[in-house]
Amino acid sequence: MKQEVMEYTIDEIKDGFRFEEKDKKYICNHCGREFIDGEIHHIDGRFFESRLAVKFHIKSEHHGQFSALLEKENKYLTLTENQIAILRLIYKGQSDNEIAGELGVSPSTIRHQKFMFREKAKQAKMYLAAYELVFGEPTAAEKLVSIHNSATMVDDRYITTEEEGEKIIKTAFSSLTPLRLSKFPVKQKKKIIILKKITELFEYGKRYQESELNEILKKVYEDFVTLRRYLIEYGFMDRTKDCTEYWLK
Repeated sequence: MKQEVMEYTIDEIKDGFRFEEKDKKYICNHCGREFIDGEIHHIDGRFFESRLAVKFHIKSEHHGQFSALLEKENKYLTLTENQIAILRLIYKGQSDNEIAGELGVSPSTIRHQKFMFREKAKQAKMYLAAYELVFGEPTAAEKLVSIHNSATMVDDRYITTEEEGEKIIKTAFSSLTPLRLSKFPVKQKKKIIILKKITELFEYGKRYQESELNEILKKVYEDFVTLRRYLIEYGFMDRTKDCTEYWLK
């Protein structure tokens, strides 16, 4: 399962994957693909141990971690198109003069932008240090349920503690294995928690035909059309224009 950005460490964001100690597996942050530690993985005609396998996977399937970060639809990465273009060229190892020539600006403009990048990084570090000193590690009664990165209209509806979320799930579902929903709630906050739970039935990176999606949702709740509509509306899933294929965002 994919996590929300606040649940990753800086190194995990930079690497594009994380290691789950409990289950001894490496997990791709972008699509959720798992690589069990100790296994040998066959990818594109080559064999890799788990840590190298997930790195190769990110390189081949997501065009490398740097590109994946910049291309990913993420409300937290607030960079302009010009800034992204400059970062790409710096990452390629081009000089200030080369970047300026390619973008049609002066070298001093590029030097100024690099200075601003460094200043923004300093601000981010100071903010993170202050945040961690103030909030520390919250308890289940304080820790908020993570907001999925593709969430739409983020507001008070998303402010739910993990403790509250567990209570909602216990009362809303008559069974968790298999997943059976008793009643779809009216309150928006409860809808989000329930929809988030339902997304666990789907695989990241996989596309589902509408009929296939309907069959999965129908087993959870008889009004599968309502579930499907809200999964799209709240940004948990996306679909093609002709509504023939659906996938997790």
